[in-house]
Amino acid sequence: MLKLLSEKFNFMNANLSYGPLMREIYGHDLYEYLLVARPDTVVNEKVIAEQQIFYDDYKQKAAVEIKPHINIASFFAKEEMEETFLRWMQRICNKQESFIVTLNNYGGFPPDTIYLRIQNETPFRQLAKELNVINAYVSSGSCTPMLFTHRPHVSIAGKLPGEVFSKALTQYAHKSFHESFLVKELLLMKRKREYDNCKPVIVFALKPAENQLAH
Repeated sequence: MLKLLSEKFNFMNANLSYGPLMREIYGHDLYEYLLVARPDTVVNEKVIAEQQIFYDDYKQKAAVEIKPHINIASFFAKEEMEETFLRWMQRICNKQESFIVTLNNYGGFPPDTIYLRIQNETPFRQLAKELNVINAYVSSGSCTPMLFTHRPHVSIAGKLPGEVFSKALTQYAHKSFHESFLVKELLLMKRKREYDNCKPVIVFALKPAENQLAH
């Protein structure tokens, strides 16, 4: 089942960066697409509370500007390719069972990001494997290859100054956080320019897991 959305989201702190290449790509007839998973309402509110605490401590706006999410893949494509890869993504999601994500304590990506660790990365690695067919498709259209998240996570704050990152990393190494939620859908978003907010395209529902059906 597909759900069309019209809201706007700020998911720009993606840790899926093409670097200088991104500046060259924007301005051409391409959109950037981002596929993400989102926490449920309860965990989302707890993560937002942690982002607010970070902001209160360090006064870094990036901590409260980014909505909680888990990046899965990012890619550039021509808009006329969208209908085809949406069908393929739907087929992939129809086969992918819903899965539990457990957030377990904090980590840091040098040089600038504090994040919540994900305990079991296997479902995300499986999704990346299945999405390779779309990677081949967009690459065949003279687009750059898809970027996949090598270490799935939920960002607390990114683009931090060096001294703030070092201090926060020391502090958050001693903090604890442990919450779980069920991923039942994935959200695909897009943007035309590098500093635009992402616009939702479609929500893909995942297949209910067999052990859920048993309850």
